[in-house]
Amino acid sequence: MNLKKAFTENDSIRLGLSADTWEEAVKLAVDPLIESGAVEPSYYEGIIRSTKEFGPYYILMPGMAMPHARPEDGVNRDSFALITLKEPVTFSDGKEASVLLTLAATSSDIHTSVAIPQIIALFELENSIERLVNCKTKEEVLAMVEESKNSPYLEGLNLED
Repeated sequence: MNLKKAFTENDSIRLGLSADTWEEAVKLAVDPLIESGAVEPSYYEGIIRSTKEFGPYYILMPGMAMPHARPEDGVNRDSFALITLKEPVTFSDGKEASVLLTLAATSSDIHTSVAIPQIIALFELENSIERLVNCKTKEEVLAMVEESKNSPYLEGLNLED
């Protein structure tokens, strides 16, 4: 499961979107994966259901959310999508996000050992949220992913291109 490859294969980078609610933002963040067949529409419903039950557990840092649900909620293949919002949305706990990186993993192992290190590597880049929000093209986002490949979090991971 390679971040750059998943973004490209699923055509799953959408920039400068608008959403009035966190539910709408999550829908925008899942739509590219539904469109590509990586997840079923039920995946969105699974994210909303678990968010209402457990709160927005996937807000990983100020300005960034990683919406995801369980593999059995409709994941067909491992994938990622990334959206940026012109204005942040506020979640039920009062935290805001303007970058949403959707994760769809077919197993908990992939989620923990392969997906999370790549996401950490991308978001540990200096000013990552601001830089992503300011990206105008998919290529700019992919360049940031490429830049993050030198992260110590990725040592020993086999991230074939």
